[in-house]
Amino acid sequence: MIKSNILALDASTEALSIVLHYQGKTFHHFEECPQQHSQKVLPLIDELLGKAGCKLKDLDVIGFGQGPGSFTGVRISVAIAQGLAYSTNLPLVGVSTLAVMAQQALEQFGANDVYSSIDARMGEIYFAQYHAKDGLMTLKGEERVFKPELLDATLIDTNIDAAAVGTGFKSYPEALTPFNSVTIQPEITLPDAQYMLALVEAQYLAGKGVKASDAQPKYVRDTVTWKKLPGRE
Repeated sequence: MIKSNILALDASTEALSIVLHYQGKTFHHFEECPQQHSQKVLPLIDELLGKAGCKLKDLDVIGFGQGPGSFTGVRISVAIAQGLAYSTNLPLVGVSTLAVMAQQALEQFGANDVYSSIDARMGEIYFAQYHAKDGLMTLKGEERVFKPELLDATLIDTNIDAAAVGTGFKSYPEALTPFNSVTIQPEITLPDAQYMLALVEAQYLAGKGVKASDAQPKYVRDTVTWKKLPGRE
């Protein structure tokens, strides 16, 4: 049960999601609205605060999706969270978008082992493996980006039954064909801030919140090669 007063948001993918948990009640918004996140996010936050009858200063912590995802979307998530935190002096907790989907699989379907993936475009996927511990998804290994055809037995544990979530496996389901122990969970394709609450509270209560100036995105893919325009080499 969540006891802290939390606002959490994510704009790192096609989905925009916001959740407000205040005095035991949860107010939530989720929609797919590509390229409209920056216009919608602040009015929607105001709407949820109004429904809850509270102000930002009444909260304990702000959570945000720190990526991976689209570069623009990740920056929006971080920048909005920083702006809100600067105005209230609230601590920030960044949560991996891959972890959010894994946490949803745990909370909705009781999945203890989850392979989480987001379509990274350019023929690649973001990928991570999670295992449930004390009601929270914990990362096994590290988050990676690679071509889906490189997914092999060094990354997939065939000794456990696991769920697979996210747009990476929606776009490249054939990547899991060799692994009978993995089942795609089609209901979970994009991160939803509602499933950030437990992860944010755990970090906050552990004293791992950061100041607005210290909030960082997590791109996973650090370098991108773009086709250079004529005259701009």
